[in-house]
Amino acid sequence: MAAPADFPALKQDLSRRMDGALESLRKEFSGLRTGRASPALLEPIRVEAYGTNQPLSQVANISVAGPGLLAVQVWDRSVAKQVEIAIRDSGLGLNPQAEGQVIRVPLPPLTQERRNELAKQAAKYAESAKVAARGVRRDGMEQIKGWETKSEISKDDAKRWSDEVQKLTDSIIKKVDEVLAEKEKDIKTV
Repeated sequence: MAAPADFPALKQDLSRRMDGALESLRKEFSGLRTGRASPALLEPIRVEAYGTNQPLSQVANISVAGPGLLAVQVWDRSVAKQVEIAIRDSGLGLNPQAEGQVIRVPLPPLTQERRNELAKQAAKYAESAKVAARGVRRDGMEQIKGWETKSEISKDDAKRWSDEVQKLTDSIIKKVDEVLAEKEKDIKTV
């Protein structure tokens, strides 16, 4: 357990962990499909190749070949079929077409129903990020309460530090809401 004089260290640790939750949310959002072609859409896909389950980016290069088309250049022809299957089975509703070592992935236009599903999924991801941030806040509050209980800090310090932790949490939750609003706009206006 850190000493009471370590509140700046505690605050820095809490901030780092909350920023991690926000960064994780951004990564999850990159895998949510909007109407534009983006290599980030295929990044979460894993491929069974060389006896292990690997990220797609470890066996192929993903690029944008047009407004509604991604191209996946597989480095080893022997895994092209596994890449094609992984893309098809990814749950993204994509139908890849293999042409030798290049797999073309046309992105069908989003229906309104699919847009609504994606917006709901984005909201779930955002709520998970908020829950993670609140969990970090709880850890910080427990640390401060422990210091106060052991009479290592005064009630005034505990109150002031708890307020700072709450402000940090509020700031992250506001950022999560902003990122969510931006993603929902992307999903609904494409």
